Amino acid sequence: MALLEGQTEFSIIKFSQLDHIKRRIDAEFYQRRHLRLHARLAKIDSISLKEIGGKLDCSAFYPSIVDQYNFEGEGIPFLRVNEIQNGLVKITGSTAFLPSSVLESNPSTICTASPFDIIIAKGGNSLAKLGLLSTEFPKYALSRDLIVMRTSALKGNKYFIWLFLHSDFGQDLLWRTASQTGQPHLTLPSIEQLAIPQYSEQFEASAETLYEQSVRLKNDAVAAYKQAEILLLDTLGMTSFSPTTESINVKSFKDSFTATGRLDAEYYQPKYEDFEKAVTRRYPAGFTTINAEFDLIKKTSQRGKSAYNYIEIGDVNVSDGTANFNRLDVEELPANAKQEVRRGDLLISKVRPNRGAVAIIDFDDPDLIVSGAFTVLREKSNSVFSNKTLKVLLRTKVYREWMLKFNIGTQYPVIRDEDILNLPIPIIDEQTQAKIAAFVEESALLKTKSERLLDIAKRAVEIAIELNENEGIAYIEANS
Repeated sequence: MALLEGQTEFSIIKFSQLDHIKRRIDAEFYQRRHLRLHARLAKIDSISLKEIGGKLDCSAFYPSIVDQYNFEGEGIPFLRVNEIQNGLVKITGSTAFLPSSVLESNPSTICTASPFDIIIAKGGNSLAKLGLLSTEFPKYALSRDLIVMRTSALKGNKYFIWLFLHSDFGQDLLWRTASQTGQPHLTLPSIEQLAIPQYSEQFEASAETLYEQSVRLKNDAVAAYKQAEILLLDTLGMTSFSPTTESINVKSFKDSFTATGRLDAEYYQPKYEDFEKAVTRRYPAGFTTINAEFDLIKKTSQRGKSAYNYIEIGDVNVSDGTANFNRLDVEELPANAKQEVRRGDLLISKVRPNRGAVAIIDFDDPDLIVSGAFTVLREKSNSVFSNKTLKVLLRTKVYREWMLKFNIGTQYPVIRDEDILNLPIPIIDEQTQAKIAAFVEESALLKTKSERLLDIAKRAVEIAIELNENEGIAYIEANS
């Protein structure tokens, strides 16, 4: 047996030590790290989720509803695993929405959730990922891949329970309880039996306090960004701009297909002409084009490294215009993961541009690569237009609607790089652009502070388990 030490992992378990409740005899359940976690939690007073009123639910096998998806933010958000990011649920450019009629037709098969409920990924590589639902929407619909823990009747502090399950210890615990039949997956009964450690009301309430502070900072970040947009629209004289609702436009063949190559009625809607006139004719300071101020970046990665930090459209948060990435082994990268980017580059989604999936790379992490579904722009050295101003401009309702003019395709409508590059943009004085940049930077700083508070809360829970509650409180006091 000594010869095996350091070469393979094994645990020796007495029959009396086997789990006779879940009836688990598989080796995964008794891995050393799981046994260490079990021993650590056994020293802490705990109570099961079922005992504190945790109610679990999930969607059943509903009929195909893909043809009911819309990606314009209309209806009820239909959550899938990709919406779970860093312990929260984030609505992105890839989030599908469902009409309420679909839920009304499938009341027993499509599960819904409410703000402050906790959703958990059932299986696959995302098993145990979880997120706390915010008040951004009054109701959420869940795909089959998610479990919801309803928190309205919980006797314990829902914020503490969420942080514990999101912590390294909680994640290990969820993975340990996963069924190993076929592909690992979580079941409702196994989650109900999870042991939740109990601490003083003061410590558990600190989780709620930090969450609420984080939400306030996030709201302040949204308000700061809104100030940038208000200033920009006010400068353009477009604060209350409203295009025509006229739906008929008469064009000669020379002025239509011969000039543009387009015969679809959507392209010639009068409102698009109103958008262009507002910038090119009515705005007194003049205009330029994106192509004149920004370079199109088409540097294709050779994929010579073992892993990359990959950004796809779903990684852009349409609520605030920020992006994050996922570290993927090169073998896991999708075929359209092509373009190398760096700090300061502007990403513009060519898919459903009206969602506002526009973001600036504001991190210095190496090996960044993005989906080919983005137009990637880099500010020219002699540009009179900053990347921050362009980001705010393209996320305004005016430009989001304007870009719909260039949609091609029916099943999967997209716009082309050249359509973005040829867009007219107003010339804005340096002082105003500096103020816009300051608001955008303030928003980003507040968002970072908001996220840091949640990291502090999560780490404090882990310290309480590793050491004790007092050390967890001390960590919060020293870092928040």
